[in-house]
Amino acid sequence: MTTMERRPDSRGKVRDIYDAGDNLLMVASDRISAFDYILPDEIPYKGEVLNRISAFWFDKFADLVPNHMVSIDTTDFPADFADYGDYLSGRTMLVKKAEPIMIECIVRGYLTGSGKKTYDADGTVCGISLPAGLTEASKLPEPLFTPSTKAAIGDHDENISYERCVELVGEDIASQIRDLSLTIYKAAAEYAATRGIIIADTKFEFGVIDGKVTLIDECLTPDSSRFWPADSYEEGKVQPSYDKQYVRDWLKVNWDFSGDAPQLPAEVIEGTSARYREAYEIITGEKFVPMKSK
Repeated sequence: MTTMERRPDSRGKVRDIYDAGDNLLMVASDRISAFDYILPDEIPYKGEVLNRISAFWFDKFADLVPNHMVSIDTTDFPADFADYGDYLSGRTMLVKKAEPIMIECIVRGYLTGSGKKTYDADGTVCGISLPAGLTEASKLPEPLFTPSTKAAIGDHDENISYERCVELVGEDIASQIRDLSLTIYKAAAEYAATRGIIIADTKFEFGVIDGKVTLIDECLTPDSSRFWPADSYEEGKVQPSYDKQYVRDWLKVNWDFSGDAPQLPAEVIEGTSARYREAYEIITGEKFVPMKSK
């Protein structure tokens, strides 16, 4: 069976979630979202790349922070999902159930995107004052924790101050997710540098499992991060990237963001898919081979 006929118990922009008793099955689809819109086209292999990159980082940082991953091996999945093995293979993670903390934990190491816009306007990023003289792609003096609210599908995330984060989730949780986010980012950035990758920024999500703050959802993927090739890095210009920036750039030129999102040209779809697969290979050091064809 190559498709999933069973309805998910919940659905996000990219992931479908199925209840699996004590655990959940988190399925990364090939859907792509940009600017908080779900686009009509799918990106081949995208879901599998996201899932397997997350699994790589969860394994790598298991001693640094607890995470919700149980397995990505379909033989470990509940028996009632056995008929869907071909579809689930590679793109699916069996995870522990968690009580989600409704904060997007963004860490910025470089000045770009929305941070660059606010810096140009008033010298701040998410209300944090920065030194004068920074430009596009400047490395920040220290990585910044810039939380945002976690919006429902169709709504937009809203940047908030750390103080507002404390008001929403309490000082104890806020300080833990801030410190863990910065710790993971710094460790990942150090590792990525050995692979020729700059992690410009990224987003983490956390939940509580058995009373402990735990890393959940995805981790350091091309959907949640900006990955830049280090060998072409040049401060002062927009960097090429191994993420969906290719799609964002095309949409900015070809859509006025009214009505339904347009279909993507074939070359944008394939170019984006190639970037995702290349990101996997560079980060993991392994050639990307789809799991169901192994």
